[in-house]
Amino acid sequence: MLHIVVCIKQVPDSREIRIDPKNNTLIRQGVPSIVNFYDLHGLEEALRIKDEQGAKVTVVTMGPPPAEKSLKECISLGADEAVLVTDRGFAGADTLATSYVVASTIAKVAETWGPVDMVFCGKQTLDGDTGQVGPGVACRLDLEQLTYVSKVVKVDEENRKVTVHRLLEDGIEVVETQMPLLITALKELNKVRRASMPGMIRAARYKPTVWTTADFPSLEKAKIGLKGSPTIVSKTWVPEIKSVKSERVEGDTPELIAEALGSKLWDAQLPQRLGWTS
Repeated sequence: MLHIVVCIKQVPDSREIRIDPKNNTLIRQGVPSIVNFYDLHGLEEALRIKDEQGAKVTVVTMGPPPAEKSLKECISLGADEAVLVTDRGFAGADTLATSYVVASTIAKVAETWGPVDMVFCGKQTLDGDTGQVGPGVACRLDLEQLTYVSKVVKVDEENRKVTVHRLLEDGIEVVETQMPLLITALKELNKVRRASMPGMIRAARYKPTVWTTADFPSLEKAKIGLKGSPTIVSKTWVPEIKSVKSERVEGDTPELIAEALGSKLWDAQLPQRLGWTS
């Protein structure tokens, strides 16, 4: 049976994000947290494979203790196991340090529940938006990596092969590669399911496995948290909000509205400035 690991991250709900005008930082207090949007599509694809041909699905995340809520949500959707990696030593990690810890976590998951065949990540997170952690994990674990996947065409467990569609700027690339591998998921990959009642009951009772730095004796302290993060944010700012003068164009019919709009644009000499002629 396949063993699939899904990497998720708990992020602030982008619809509720506010900026502190004094120090230009995110105001996280009072802002609800959700499972990263793209990660949910990775989870859904893992669950689809589980439904169709059987698989064990393990979800992992690195974050503060409240991230347990996001793991429980994944359990309610159908994941089998969930692991929370949390410790003050991991705080302040950039993508380099994060990929190091997540890769170490997946290696420990393989030791605990058996070899990992596939890893799913979202293409990027809503807060960091870098798209670097998935490929970083693949490099550290020496996995084949398939990024920007819009469709998983076939998972051939017997021959250890996976075929996918990668969405590129100028078309779709069809790729076949060997397991073990890592896939970064796009929103086009699938439609995320809703939790079932039995799933929600199981999630309410489920207690995720919690690992700290003490559970990783071989982890190099210089490679985690702030010490292991060479990325430095030297400055942040919020774009200035400017007021824009506007005018509402009204009319009884679409034709009259279009005529009135055209007249106003012509009076403002917009066509002339653009080089148009009557």
